[in-house]
Amino acid sequence: MKTENKKVVLAYSGGLDTTYCAVYLKKIKGLEVHALTVNTGGFSTSELDAIEKKAKSLGVASFRSVDVTEDYYNSCIRYLIFGNVLKNATYPLSVSAERMVQAIAVAKYVEDTGAAYVAHGSTGAGNDQVRFDMVFTGMVPGATILTPIRDLKLSREQEVQFLKENGVEMNFEKAKYSINKGLWGTSVGGRETLNSKDYLPEEAWPTPLTASEPMQISLDFEKGELKSVNNKNFDHPVRAIQALQVIAQAYAIGRDIHVGDTIIGIKGRVGFEAAAPLIIIKAHHLLEKHTLTKWQLYWKEQLSGWYGNWLHEGQMLDPTMRNIEKFLEDSQSTVSGKVFVTLEPYRFTVTGIESKHDLMSSRFGSYGEMNSGWTGDDVKGFAKIFGNQTAIFHKINEAAGSTK
Repeated sequence: MKTENKKVVLAYSGGLDTTYCAVYLKKIKGLEVHALTVNTGGFSTSELDAIEKKAKSLGVASFRSVDVTEDYYNSCIRYLIFGNVLKNATYPLSVSAERMVQAIAVAKYVEDTGAAYVAHGSTGAGNDQVRFDMVFTGMVPGATILTPIRDLKLSREQEVQFLKENGVEMNFEKAKYSINKGLWGTSVGGRETLNSKDYLPEEAWPTPLTASEPMQISLDFEKGELKSVNNKNFDHPVRAIQALQVIAQAYAIGRDIHVGDTIIGIKGRVGFEAAAPLIIIKAHHLLEKHTLTKWQLYWKEQLSGWYGNWLHEGQMLDPTMRNIEKFLEDSQSTVSGKVFVTLEPYRFTVTGIESKHDLMSSRFGSYGEMNSGWTGDDVKGFAKIFGNQTAIFHKINEAAGSTK
């Protein structure tokens, strides 16, 4: 260990792994532990108070919590909405997106404190270890990264035994399901997600079904960003997202299990509930289909898929991401209007939109019925020219006997 600087910033959540790290780094490694909890919209004030009390009981040199919820939206979520990003057409990147913002906040705190070390409680089996390590390596290359759980290959039982031996009192009974809550959704892990067959039971979901009567709501978007819910305006999209979540979560909307490829090359499953994120993405997508051209939609889809996957794999700091963000933001100049959604238990339907930018205008004809912008002869000429190269290909090769 370095002797001239014994400060270590620990990304601290108050769970078993980070509790172990706090005690181990202080008592075994002799370091000065500065615990940092990064709130991305998932902690209440009472929960943060409990986390702080717990950290101080472990003897940390300092504890700090930072709320980065708005920064989380501004630097990440808004682009996931602009891009209609659903990994594998399912998952709104609830955890993977927030981990990047949390890691960046921890790295900034390392700079502020001048710490020689930075630590996180990731195991060696998941994605988070890569996300944290890459951000720390890129932002604070002079700090040594410490990962006790991963490096010591600890089992849960070993962690519990160590903490008991060191007089730590906490509820060591493992919850049946692990829950991670943030602004952009809640992940749910349990026995069922460890295999390929089982689905999570009703009791596994953090938010129970409490509403049964269908409800019609409206969402107002301005240049791709949610500004109003049921005609109530909000000073920041974060508040609009939170308001929609309160309404929609009562219907148990947004539950699913994501199956995907991890950064380290294995496949995994994770349950999630994300009522507001899924409704917003689907509503925004419908508004775009009315207000963007065919090729705008096409290129957005290509770039957005790559953007979401690269973010998921911990590459938020890649400068290419800034290039794509500029494209996505520029594409939203006409994506404004009202979207109508019907909520029902376990499901929702995006029913329609109103927008002054709607390209489905009766001034230019009604699909399948009437047109007012061209004549039948115009279409005949267009069809002949549009299909000309394909017709030439077949005529040439039929004559040569080589169409198959």
